Amino acid sequence: MEFEQIVSFCKEISFDLDFSYGKKWKLQSTERLLIGYMPVYFPREIVHAANGLAVGILGTGDKKQIIKGDAFYQSYICHIPRGIIELALDGNLDDIDGFIFPSICDVIRNLSGMFQVLKKGKFVKYLDYPQNFNVDIGGKFYINELKHVLSAMKKINGIEVTDEMLWNSINLYNINRKLIEDIYDVREEFPWRLSAEDLYYIIRAGMVMPVEEHNEILKEVLEHINKERGEPMDKIRVVITGAFCEQPPVGLIKTIEMAGCYIVDDDLLSGSRWIQGDITNGISNPVEAIAKSYITKSRYSASVYSIGSGKGENLVNIARKRKADGIIFAAPSFCDPALFDAPVLQKECNKAKLRYISFQYSENTGQYKVIKEQVGAFSDSIKLWEEPELIS
Repeated sequence: MEFEQIVSFCKEISFDLDFSYGKKWKLQSTERLLIGYMPVYFPREIVHAANGLAVGILGTGDKKQIIKGDAFYQSYICHIPRGIIELALDGNLDDIDGFIFPSICDVIRNLSGMFQVLKKGKFVKYLDYPQNFNVDIGGKFYINELKHVLSAMKKINGIEVTDEMLWNSINLYNINRKLIEDIYDVREEFPWRLSAEDLYYIIRAGMVMPVEEHNEILKEVLEHINKERGEPMDKIRVVITGAFCEQPPVGLIKTIEMAGCYIVDDDLLSGSRWIQGDITNGISNPVEAIAKSYITKSRYSASVYSIGSGKGENLVNIARKRKADGIIFAAPSFCDPALFDAPVLQKECNKAKLRYISFQYSENTGQYKVIKEQVGAFSDSIKLWEEPELIS
């Protein structure tokens, strides 16, 4: 498939608020399931093994006017739950069998309760992640959480997930993460070969289609970008952090690159890259392997409880690895986890003499002029002065 065709296809299904691609997939067998999950991370392997498709529900972006959703939340709450409630009330999610709400923040916890009150899906699960990162304590807790989800899915389609079925799913998602990381590695050296916008469409499409199909798309993308395409431009290299949950509108991503930046790493759609490396760990039980990987191989995030985990050092290490010139702290308005973490992360940037800027957005932001001017000034300052000058 031609590169432009791949991007066009991924763009189309990524922002289909009716989830038509997944619904058509489900109709091919009475044993198939659709399980919707909210950001940030959810182990999609367990849904795949149960003959299901996990579809990421990331809000409405700027594709839908929010009316009813505003009645469910206060004005000082982020935008993504409003969009998700709007989708639920308008019937966009009616064919989805179950809903998973990962423990990101209090807002998502409340959202799961609203879905229960509205009686959406055949089950609603608020998925608690372990706060104790001892494998024997937090790991066992997480195993029980995953077993609850497996049990809820079995009640719908009657499929008993075997170890063999789950290992098959784990291997497919290991391949998926490796292919995505290979694409980021190519962009580290040649960021002009694949724009951040196109990369966003390609990865987001993987959240609404079977992993087997997405793996083939990623292989084709790698084949295209391993050849010279595009022209290098005089841009700085930046890492985006803070956008792990509510996604920025694509127009904002385009604006950052147009203002003189190559986005060489980010925490957009971070669930697709959450586990660092393969899920193996030398464990015979696949559920235990998934749990241990979460405990030992998760990427850092403001949504993960941790003490002394070195989040700032992790961010600096990513910037160094990608040869980034600076950091962009881009957080949704009223996102407490991101905004509370920012000062700690910025302190580490100061120590490492990494320059940074920060701004806030909402998923339906429509005006980018101020952000473009801010990012453009940041880019120019880095190009013009060799010695780091911190900008905050």
